[in-house]
Amino acid sequence: MPTKKDAVPGRLRRAPVSAPRAANQRADAQRNRTKILTATVTAIRKNPDASVADIAAEAGVGRMTLYGHFQNRAELIDAALVESIERGEDVLREVPVEGEAREAFRRLVTSSWFLVDQSRALLAAAQKELPTARIRDMHEKAEARMRDLLLRGQREGAFRRDLPVTWLLTTTHVVVNGAAEEVHNGRLDPEQAPRFIEAILLPAFTATADDTDAT
Repeated sequence: MPTKKDAVPGRLRRAPVSAPRAANQRADAQRNRTKILTATVTAIRKNPDASVADIAAEAGVGRMTLYGHFQNRAELIDAALVESIERGEDVLREVPVEGEAREAFRRLVTSSWFLVDQSRALLAAAQKELPTARIRDMHEKAEARMRDLLLRGQREGAFRRDLPVTWLLTTTHVVVNGAAEEVHNGRLDPEQAPRFIEAILLPAFTATADDTDAT
């Protein structure tokens, strides 16, 4: 016996989306998202003020496709920076931080610099679009790794103990980002930057006999 629903004229039943089709749609959406995030880095490197339309064109997708993933430029930059930092974490996790603290610091600074250099245009755009606290939160893992190394170096007598670790971290941040600015302005070769950074930070952080006596 036909049901009331079946008796309604002109009503068409929607065929359920098959599992393979749904999986393909999800895969397509993920591919588009990946293309958009990659294009964000490229477009901003070419033009720090690249618009959403510029980024969509770089990705080879329409603006409506882009807006299906990200509501605005700030959200897009946020996601691109998160992905960049996550890739950086994969690199930094492989950096040996055991052994003599100053050598471990040198290795970590060098690896960190090359990551900063790769993403400096994106980070500069993020600093204009995103709250400072949000950017700081994204870098928490990397900062914690550096903090732990500096604390160990202080305990072992390799680094100064008359200065708090918070100040050593701030100084590292300022010098590394200052190097990025010099590279951006064409006054420093990016390949030389790690040596310049170490030349400032290691002498400033290394404990002396006076520092040891003071503690």
